[in-house]
Amino acid sequence: MRSPRRCSRNGCPRTPVATLTYVYADSTAVVGPLAVHAEPHTYDLCEQHARGLTAPRGWEVVRYEGEYEPPPPSSDDLVALADAVREAARPAQRVPDDTASTGRRGHLRVIPPA
Repeated sequence: MRSPRRCSRNGCPRTPVATLTYVYADSTAVVGPLAVHAEPHTYDLCEQHARGLTAPRGWEVVRYEGEYEPPPPSSDDLVALADAVREAARPAQRVPDDTASTGRRGHLRVIPPA
């Protein structure tokens, strides 16, 4: 299952591995490991955008220097996967064939003689 979170950069479909926050009072952008939950004033970034981020002139970028790791699957992802496997393993239900008793074929019906 894929994580519902995506990189915050426009048009980037990649999975985020880092979180960007700003400290406006210090003119600092902080790029660190991915936050556990998406927060309203942060940005999720994929590895390419996290490593290539630049800040405006006069700002400082504080960047996490370790290896970025993709987020572990959540229990919601595992439950959804288990449900999908159960659904795929369920035998297909057969529709009873009533053409012999009613004489129905497609959109036409044969009415038996009285």
